[in-house]
Amino acid sequence: MDVLAATTDAPLATGADTVVIGLFEGEGIAHDVEGGALQALVEAGEAKPGFRKLALWHAEGVRWLVVGLGAREAFDPERARVAAAVAHGRARELGARRVCWEVPHKVTDAHVAALVEGTVMAGYRYTAWKSAADDEDGAGLEWLVLSAHHDVDEASRRGAAAGRAANAARDLQNAPANEMTPTRLAERAREIEGVSVSVMGRAELVEAGMGAFAAVAQGTEEEPQLITIRYDGPGATGPLLGFVGKAVTFDSGGISIKPGAKMSEMKFDMSGGAAVLAATEAIAGEQLPVRLIAVIGATENLPSGRAYKPGDILRASNGVTIEVINTDAEGRLVLADCLAHAVREGAERLVDVATLTGAITSALGSTYAGIVSDDDDWCARVEAAGRASGEIVWRLPLHPEYADLIKSRYADIMNAVESRKAGSITAAEFLNRFTGGVPWAHLDIAGTAWDTGRAYAPKAGNGMATRLLLELARAHAA
Repeated sequence: MDVLAATTDAPLATGADTVVIGLFEGEGIAHDVEGGALQALVEAGEAKPGFRKLALWHAEGVRWLVVGLGAREAFDPERARVAAAVAHGRARELGARRVCWEVPHKVTDAHVAALVEGTVMAGYRYTAWKSAADDEDGAGLEWLVLSAHHDVDEASRRGAAAGRAANAARDLQNAPANEMTPTRLAERAREIEGVSVSVMGRAELVEAGMGAFAAVAQGTEEEPQLITIRYDGPGATGPLLGFVGKAVTFDSGGISIKPGAKMSEMKFDMSGGAAVLAATEAIAGEQLPVRLIAVIGATENLPSGRAYKPGDILRASNGVTIEVINTDAEGRLVLADCLAHAVREGAERLVDVATLTGAITSALGSTYAGIVSDDDDWCARVEAAGRASGEIVWRLPLHPEYADLIKSRYADIMNAVESRKAGSITAAEFLNRFTGGVPWAHLDIAGTAWDTGRAYAPKAGNGMATRLLLELARAHAA
């Protein structure tokens, strides 16, 4: 679907076959059709201002969808995304191809961007492996245009870019693990324009002393890939951002094998890496004036005769020794060497993104992602990016007592706490041993990366953290 440049023309002048109008509580239809038919729908109770309510009318040769927006004071950008998705779904059911949103009066550019973002994401379908399209996956909208009283072209563009970036991450997430191997992920990184990419394989990991990452990759025949992407934006002068993503392209749990139920979902264990890659591509596409190093640790975690085992002791590239308690706590081992690598490469601000712990789902469900940070100012910036993007995060604490829980009898630290206390926090305490004192924030997206039920991305991968990282870079560039 194309997002056409926003216009100040009236909706009927855009050539749309469907016009969407928002209705706030206590307010009427701002621009009605001939004869006042839309306001008549409101007065008859057929068109309701309640959030997500829909009413349909035909007039002047086009469809008119009236979408309830609820109370104006409660209408934030996230509600705009949802309203856009609801309107998109009904328009699609009606066979619409060209849709115009009449931008509600007195909303911000953030709302405008969100209307576009929600529409773009709601239009996403993953059909790469389907032999023929069914009704749900058939032809969708051809284009979207926004009609407003003032120029909202820039806001529209930003919303489209964010939505497309999220959808790019969803393509990576939703691909089956036999296609989206570590090697394919590295190839995808090399397709990004305006960046430089280097890749380390199994032999290079071992030679570099990355014993934690290399151990996870022992059990698979697929070549592991440590992918490093560098972007130097025009005129960038600020600190070098470091985005680090976990990309376990399939996680069986290794020797500590997972139950069979829903193991097919473990193709999503590369969602953090997908977000980092897609956000980096969007940042380069916008030519933001930032400096960025993106590090993605890609491997499978499988059991075999050469797989690493509980009780093994590993040495990470920064010299820290790790006792393996559970081979299904593999993501933190991969990230350990990736974080240390990013620091060695000069990163001055770190964000890592990972589907790291089931415990975060128990704590926060699918609403908030967890965030843990060692720097209040940097954490606040990441939290603000989450609010702006609709990918909200909730901060969990660091504390010496949590750090004590990962102390090992035989090594410096251990990769899991057998008592299962504070699972998400102790995993973050583990990662903190590899950040080199650089301001760092860890995003645990295990509960928010797929099947969250959000109106604009209800099923399968949703690109979680892609828009947050893009928003963080935009704010960093401002």
